[in-house]
Amino acid sequence: MALDLSYEVTGEGPPLIVLHGLFGAARNWRAIAKGLADGYRVWTLDLRNHGDSPWDDDISYEAMAGDVHAFMARHGLEGAAVMGHSMGGKAAMTLALTHPAMVGALIVVDIAPVARPPDLRTYVQAMAGIDLSAVSRRAEVGELLAPAVKDRSVRAFLLQNLAFSDGTLQWRLNLEAIGRQLEAVGGFPEDLLERQYAGPTHFITGALSVHVEPEHRDLILRLFPATTMSVIAGAGHWVHAEKPDSFLRALRRFLDR
Repeated sequence: MALDLSYEVTGEGPPLIVLHGLFGAARNWRAIAKGLADGYRVWTLDLRNHGDSPWDDDISYEAMAGDVHAFMARHGLEGAAVMGHSMGGKAAMTLALTHPAMVGALIVVDIAPVARPPDLRTYVQAMAGIDLSAVSRRAEVGELLAPAVKDRSVRAFLLQNLAFSDGTLQWRLNLEAIGRQLEAVGGFPEDLLERQYAGPTHFITGALSVHVEPEHRDLILRLFPATTMSVIAGAGHWVHAEKPDSFLRALRRFLDR
C-alpha cells in the first residue's frame, strides 16, 4: 500500500519532483529548489523511511515508486518532470519504466540502473548502536560516529537526520529496515531491464564519481533511448551539493529545452 509522503514545495511554473538519496531528505535539496524557483514549482519529497515520511518494512524500489506514483496522482502532477539522486534516481527510473505516461521527463543524478551494493553497513550499525537517550547534542553523536564515519562531511550529512522528539534526539530514519535491505537498495529490479521509457531523459554525473561508468552507457540507452548526458567537472557522487552552480546550469539546459 502506498504511503502518504511528506514534502516541501517551492516556486512557480511547470512541476519538477525531486527524490533524494539514501540517508537524505527533502531539506537537502532546498538550495537547488531555490535556484529553480523562478521558473519551476519544485516538489521535494521525503521517501519512505526517511525524513518526515512514514516508515514501512518494505524499502524496495517498486514500493518507493508506488509511493511517488500515488503522490503525483493525489496532487495532480501527472506528466511532471521527475529527478532523483542515487537511491532516488533508481526510484525515479523505476517509476518511469513502470508508469511511463506519468513521467514527462526524467533526470537521473549520478546513478545507473545496475546492482552496486552500497558499502554503508558500518554507517547503519554505527548510527543504530548509539544510545540517543544518553546524549543531548548533535555534536556528541558526531563524536560517537567518528570512528566508523571518518569523513567529516559525511558525518555532517548523517547528523542532519537527527531531530528532537519529546526532548530526546531521534533518528528520522528507519535504520532497522534500511540495514535489513541494504542489498535491495544497492540493486535494481531485474524485471525492469526488459522495459523502456522513451521520454526525454538526462543523466547528470560527477566526473570524480564511480557510480556511472562507461560500460553502463549501452544499458542506459537501451532502457532510456532518448538519453542525453552531462558530466560535471570536479564533482563526486553528491554532484548537486559539491558543484551546485554547474549542476543547475546542466539541469536548466535540459529542462528549458
